[in-house]
Amino acid sequence: MFESFLSVALFLLITLAFAGLMLALPVALRRLKIVPHRPNPAKNATYECGLQTIGRSWVQYNPRYYFYAIMMVALDAMAIVVFPWAVRLKELGTPGLIGAFIFIGIIALGYAYAWRKKVLVWK
Repeated sequence: MFESFLSVALFLLITLAFAGLMLALPVALRRLKIVPHRPNPAKNATYECGLQTIGRSWVQYNPRYYFYAIMMVALDAMAIVVFPWAVRLKELGTPGLIGAFIFIGIIALGYAYAWRKKVLVWK
């Protein structure tokens, strides 16, 4: 049992080391003067298709897009949970089947609520 925790700890350690390396590498390359640093106002200007921007360059998106993103995340979470359940269905037995139906029911209830609130209607 300790060996399975050891493999998880090893993966966690490798993940943290990789993330730390990815954060430290640009800083180290810049301090070693490998990456050039020549600030210029033209580099910080907003650039869109070769044309100068007219008016504000920051545009607020419709909040409906965020609802679509949240619904997509919920669908992805459902796929992540349901796939392993489907693979091990025989081992889980009836309690696993009931738990999966409860989970899918909660997700379906969320989709029904979003549909009723007309969040999924594209205008």
